[in-house]
Amino acid sequence: MPRLYTGHCEDGRAAVGGTTPRRSRILEQKLDLAEIGIIGGSGLYSMPGFTNIHEVKVETPFGDPSEVFVLGELAGRRVAFLARHGRGHRILPSELNFRANIYAFKKLGVERIVSVSAVGSLREEHKPTDFVMPDQFIDRTFDRSATFFGEGIVGHVAFADPVCATVAKAAYEGCAEAGVVGKLGGTYICMEGPQFSTKAESNLYRSWGADVIGMTNLQEAKLAREAEICYATVAMITDYDCWREGHDAVTIEEIVAVLHKNAENAARVVKAAVKAIPAARSCACVSAAKYAVLTAPDAIPAAAKEKLGLLFGKYFGW
Repeated sequence: MPRLYTGHCEDGRAAVGGTTPRRSRILEQKLDLAEIGIIGGSGLYSMPGFTNIHEVKVETPFGDPSEVFVLGELAGRRVAFLARHGRGHRILPSELNFRANIYAFKKLGVERIVSVSAVGSLREEHKPTDFVMPDQFIDRTFDRSATFFGEGIVGHVAFADPVCATVAKAAYEGCAEAGVVGKLGGTYICMEGPQFSTKAESNLYRSWGADVIGMTNLQEAKLAREAEICYATVAMITDYDCWREGHDAVTIEEIVAVLHKNAENAARVVKAAVKAIPAARSCACVSAAKYAVLTAPDAIPAAAKEKLGLLFGKYFGW
């Protein structure tokens, strides 16, 4: 087992990785520092209720994650929290390094991710402050990296059911315990942004039967599946998308007030969901990449093996 090199940032945070001759091998090492990951979206930049907190900067072969990870305990479980857009909300959806974020969770030992995201509602019955746990996605993005494969290694994972039902159910139960209106199931439109929809687009998505619209979660779900991490979204509704007559009268102040309310509710929901997630995994996510790689083993470049050993090396002895 390679020795873990832990450096320190200028502000004293621990740094996982570092510039040593053995850095590439260190990058492949699973650290087992956390079991459940939480991704905080718009309005949720920290996780109240953590104990035994410390921050860790995780290096990955895909570049830097959005922010340092906050590790600690929540509801008796080891948890890693990441602010998706960085502290201060400084990263656009299209600028997010999704691969680095998910790879870093994998490196920390995370097996489940609860992703919290602000969304617009495409249905009258989904009201601001309601939470939806979607089970389907429609991709309307065009400028993003959403796979670990490539550069000499070809692979495909099943994605017909893009959300882990076990984690989604735990989030739904968390809503009930926290006294938040939660809805299990639905379709999430993932758009490129950063602009919001036109009315024509919004009505088109409604005609498709979609429930909510956001800008971030589909790429996370795709990469989590390749990394064999269970993933589910908690979609926090902030407003109705522009399809709704009279919605233009909603002020920015009102939307911000809903964002703050949602963040307070999300903290309680996530804590309850973490408590409800079973300790053992029995879902198909556990081995989602077992038969994914199509490239002949002797044709896979050494650089790809080095880069992806953490994810797929167990199936090839890398």
